[in-house]
Amino acid sequence: MANASNPVSPDQRPAPILSLRYLSLIPAAIVIAGLYYGRPVLMPLAVAVLFAFALAPLVGRLRRIGAGRVFSVLIAAGLSIAVLIGIGFFVTTKTVELADELPRYQTTLTAKIQALRGTTIEKGAVERLFDFLKNVRDQATGTGKAAPPSPPPDTNAGRGAPAAPVPVEIKQPETAPLELAAAVVPQLFAFIAGVGIIVIFMIFILLHKEDIRDRFIRLAGAGDIQKTTLLLDDGAEKLGEYLLAQTGINVLFGAVIGVGLWLIGIPSPALWGLNVGIFRFVPYIGVPLAAIVPVLLALSVDPGWSMAAWTLVLFFGTEIVVGQAIEPWWFGKRMGLSSLAVVVAAAFWTLLWGPFGLLLSTPLTVCLVLLGRHVQHLRFLDVLLGDRPPLAAQEALYTRMLGDDADEAAAEAESFLKENSLGRYFDDVVLQALAIGQVDVSRGALDDERAEKIRNATHALIENLSDARNGGDASEPAGDAEKSKPQGGVICIGGRGPLDDASAALLVHLLQKEGVDARLMSEREAAAAALDQSSDAQIKAVCLCYLDAGNLARARYALRRVKRRFAAATAFAAVWGAQRNDTASDSDAAGYALVTSLEAAVQSILSCLNAGAAPTRETDSRAPNPHPAAA
Repeated sequence: MANASNPVSPDQRPAPILSLRYLSLIPAAIVIAGLYYGRPVLMPLAVAVLFAFALAPLVGRLRRIGAGRVFSVLIAAGLSIAVLIGIGFFVTTKTVELADELPRYQTTLTAKIQALRGTTIEKGAVERLFDFLKNVRDQATGTGKAAPPSPPPDTNAGRGAPAAPVPVEIKQPETAPLELAAAVVPQLFAFIAGVGIIVIFMIFILLHKEDIRDRFIRLAGAGDIQKTTLLLDDGAEKLGEYLLAQTGINVLFGAVIGVGLWLIGIPSPALWGLNVGIFRFVPYIGVPLAAIVPVLLALSVDPGWSMAAWTLVLFFGTEIVVGQAIEPWWFGKRMGLSSLAVVVAAAFWTLLWGPFGLLLSTPLTVCLVLLGRHVQHLRFLDVLLGDRPPLAAQEALYTRMLGDDADEAAAEAESFLKENSLGRYFDDVVLQALAIGQVDVSRGALDDERAEKIRNATHALIENLSDARNGGDASEPAGDAEKSKPQGGVICIGGRGPLDDASAALLVHLLQKEGVDARLMSEREAAAAALDQSSDAQIKAVCLCYLDAGNLARARYALRRVKRRFAAATAFAAVWGAQRNDTASDSDAAGYALVTSLEAAVQSILSCLNAGAAPTRETDSRAPNPHPAAA
């Protein structure tokens, strides 16, 4: 036994059963278990909430014209129930009429089945399929033939042939009307009870909407009433838009299908148009389920196969157009859901709640995304299910650079360059990505090999974007650009940091697109003794580039060494991200101009080359209160 004189070492202590990160999964497991076992109450409540959101605009309009709260709710609920009863009556009437006509089409369907069976050799693939389905049906319904009993022992061997076995057939007794009613009536009453619960929940929610809203704010967001109110308003707006838009699209879809079936010649086209409009609220499987009966009718009505083929083309062709073109355009960013989230949510809610879960999967996922967007502790829901980019543009570019994937980075840059200049992209995205890498270098998280990957990816990205126009002004004539071509060369020097030369390469590229003779040089090369004095004499500006703003003091001493070589050149210090007000006095004392962005550096260098004068210390046009001064 361990005592004070012989304590237990840390290595001998038992490891905890559950790590803290696994303990965080316990609340999620409790919520999922509650959703599963609370289905009898939660499913009707969820449906009632959706109906309440759908009827809330109508209730609000009735109240604005002077109707009372109770009267408005009862009118809205009565109208919705009347619409549902009308739809049910229409479907029932048309179904009965169609059932009376089905014997007329039985001969055609039977002939096609016989023709299909006759096209194969005896016991071929189709024949075996029919036999298999028939055997499965007989076994499931108990109407199959029993296996013949084994023959009794042959006691008359040698006395004559044994008697043939007697086949025994077991028939299912006919169901009496009372037994049929006993099986159907409980299910009918359960359905009516479920609908009644939904209606009661819906009326209660509409009557006490403000009170429920206030109670939710008190429980969930009393510390920040403004944010909680914004969450509720945003949720009501998103769900209302979704239900209205989905209903409108499904009505249009059903109308197109109904007209198409009428042109093809399918019986009761209005019934099937209404049917597919309702079934389409069920994601993924709604349209295939709604197409089964019309296709079977097409096979029964038409002696050939063309009507069935046209029916399939109508259903699935319309679904492709609506599902892949109209719905993405209509919903767009309104719902805030990623396409993967819709699929995963459908599988998750179907596993929990069955068909009702599949029907409610999209609205419930919208609610979860809104919770993640407005509640800090649930932010992961917005990241997992929302359509917002999980990483900022500079963070996504940094991951591409780490993977040395400049082609993918250039493809992502094209959307940014449609509305912004190349200089702005380099400033706001590429430099920021390199700054993230510089932070990783400073804390020892980025080794030399990965830093080399980032440098190579940056140069490849510059090459891929070589055709992009800097400034976005496509109307600038080429002749004017040629006339104003700056005279003199520029040296862009990368600092000693592993990524500084990559930032200097960005500046070189922007200057070259402006017609400047710009070159990239390392700090050690620039500080070395001049080998070609005639070439150095053509250099009019020198810019030393640093990613780390803390290296400004180092930049001053490096510039002194560089100016010994390029004595006639104007000196710039490009310290990306430095604060101008904190470093202006330093630039006065050191005799250089400070720039903190690529666009400011390009403007300052062009001004220096064109006017032959010293540039301003800071010419970033995006700064809110610029204070230029002569260097």
